[in-house]
Amino acid sequence: MERFAAYDVEGSIEAFDRAIEVDARYRARAWQRGLALYAKGEYDAAARQFREDVALNPNDTEESVWCFASEAMDASKGVKVARERMLKTGPDARPVMKSVFRLFETGTEEAEAALREAGKRSDGDTFYSLLYLGLFYEVNGDEARAREEFSKANGTLYAKFSGDFMADVSRVLLKRM
Repeated sequence: MERFAAYDVEGSIEAFDRAIEVDARYRARAWQRGLALYAKGEYDAAARQFREDVALNPNDTEESVWCFASEAMDASKGVKVARERMLKTGPDARPVMKSVFRLFETGTEEAEAALREAGKRSDGDTFYSLLYLGLFYEVNGDEARAREEFSKANGTLYAKFSGDFMADVSRVLLKRM
């Protein structure tokens, strides 16, 4: 995770792979590895990682969304196939994540507006709504809007001070654009 935060995506993947070699049980818990694979553009491998993770943790909305994004970015699949294959997860206690899931599940303007509204609850919710709006635009081929949302996410107090790995993800995704 430290390597990823330092923009060493490849080194991060190598470190996660070494950890899995040491203890294979770690593989199904390595969601951060999936994010690094996504950031590197290894979308098929990222999707496989997220599918393994959801099998172990079936209530994690974010892993379902990242699997969708990975498959949507995979040239052999795309958004339509990713939506058809989208993993259904159990209830996520975070209201903003319900809105995130709905946006990726439906792709509608109504769902986008609902996510923007859900992002008004707290600085953390603002960060997550902006991060996932950026991801949504990225997978739908709108790089300019993706860059704008990732930039806004990175500008939140949450991104600057929370220590949340997802803030690192937002920074890395923006830098690689």
